Amino acid sequence: MNDVLKPVVQPALIAVFGILAMLALTGPALSQSTQPEEAFIKDGHYTELEQVQPVQTGDKIEVLEVFWYECPHCYRLHPVISEWLKTKPDTAEYIPMPVYFNAERNEFSARAFYTFEALGKIEPLHSMMFHAIHDERRSFRNKESLATWAEQYGVSSEDIVNTFDSFAIDSKINFSKVMTRQYGITGVPTIIIDGRYMTSVSHAGNHENLIDVINFLIEKARQVRLELGE
Repeated sequence: MNDVLKPVVQPALIAVFGILAMLALTGPALSQSTQPEEAFIKDGHYTELEQVQPVQTGDKIEVLEVFWYECPHCYRLHPVISEWLKTKPDTAEYIPMPVYFNAERNEFSARAFYTFEALGKIEPLHSMMFHAIHDERRSFRNKESLATWAEQYGVSSEDIVNTFDSFAIDSKINFSKVMTRQYGITGVPTIIIDGRYMTSVSHAGNHENLIDVINFLIEKARQVRLELGE
């Protein structure tokens, strides 16, 4: 009887061992393929800064927008960011920062923003500055012309003039100058998430994708903080 079963049993055992061997080889690959992939790609939709930069937001995830008032792309992004602010994660805090490549191109714009901030008038002046430059084609030649324009929004022209060149604004200008270099900014608008990640409309592909990337990076940065015990 054993001689009769032998030809049948051996091929069956060989087949079983063959299947087990295949599973052993393909198991790791199968487990890797079933792991969830990130929705957005590093060095595609965003980049990681070579050196983590300090943030100004304490236990909140910093979402810092680097902008320039004269930039048409910044102008087009502004209402998108304004809408996102209505639904942004509670774990995040938004901070706008004027870019500073050089004095000739950027200093007036940066001083204007920091003056609005110092006077507690970021809104409506921040939004209306974009409107004045890009919709009304208004050109601001000096702080006096800026002060005259701001009066229509209930801001004292004297306050604008006195604040524009103050030591406090000089310090802010220096901050923009240093951080533009530290972040490695080459164009605007650029979004920096928690001093770790950088993205932009060109990285994301369009405005809608950018908002998705920002939200993704906020959560990614939150997880990093948890892992580091921050």
